[in-house]
Amino acid sequence: MEKKFFRSVLGDVDAENMGFTYSHEHIVIEDSYPTAAHPEFLLNDVEKIASELSEFYVLGGRTVVDTMPANCGRNPLKLAEVSRRSGVQIIAPTGIHLEIYYPENHWRYTYSEEQLTDLFIADIRDGIDQFDYSGPFVQRTGHKAGLIKLATGDEKFTPHQEKIFRAVVNAHLETGAPILTHTNFGRQALEQARLFDKLGAKLDHVVLSHVDRAKDVEYNRAVLDIGVSVEYDSAFRWKKEEPNYTLNLIENLIQDYPDQLTLGMDMAKNGYWKSYGGAPGLTYLIETIPGFLKEKGLEAYAQNIFFGTPRRLFSFFNR
Repeated sequence: MEKKFFRSVLGDVDAENMGFTYSHEHIVIEDSYPTAAHPEFLLNDVEKIASELSEFYVLGGRTVVDTMPANCGRNPLKLAEVSRRSGVQIIAPTGIHLEIYYPENHWRYTYSEEQLTDLFIADIRDGIDQFDYSGPFVQRTGHKAGLIKLATGDEKFTPHQEKIFRAVVNAHLETGAPILTHTNFGRQALEQARLFDKLGAKLDHVVLSHVDRAKDVEYNRAVLDIGVSVEYDSAFRWKKEEPNYTLNLIENLIQDYPDQLTLGMDMAKNGYWKSYGGAPGLTYLIETIPGFLKEKGLEAYAQNIFFGTPRRLFSFFNR
């Protein structure tokens, strides 16, 4: 039987060595179109990033999933460097983010489904472009993508977004690479899950992010019942005067869906990083969630959330 593996920026790794994993992070966001409009997104200081990843490693963290896809701030060389310095394994994405992170005349709108499919496959099989497709030349690095990302907003899917879905699923089925998505506050998560099912994606290798922002337990159940996994990352974001909806969802769902819940920090703003002078810092989950689960008598599920489920999700599947 062929061994399962995941693809880090430093090479393929036996899935059994994934270890304690955060399932949705922003480790490097280079000076780019998104940071011009949102300077708080700039995360490109190798020293600071490696330092904070090292703290995560000391506490037992071993793998993080980076989620900045093609041509909106990826830097494969810096991802590789902070991985080497910290010892933390980093899974890098290909794919396409929300429309707001690209100019209106971007190639994402003119490339065909086949061209997008080929681009995603090349990132996975051949290596991520050193210039992240900012052109006009492509210089592939030895650092390959280990997952495919897409994103949708608040409204019904557009024909353009449906093209992205098809290209992502094409590349997913061709390469065996997992899929991770962005939802806006959990909106359209159910529609995402249904479309992936319709397109024939391997649902046990598909994870939808930010669905805890939808708050509602029954809505999350409906998404999970389709067979995808969900990623929650707002445990530290809720205001003190309101319930912690993330913890509430974990408490109410983990026993019924023990293999479909994952967690991350999604620290896309440099103000969330301690190394940049912010808070709560990358170690927040590893320092708080196991204690919360123990308090609720659910401590056994920490193994699922941080080890077993990410290991299944982010491993490549046999085509």
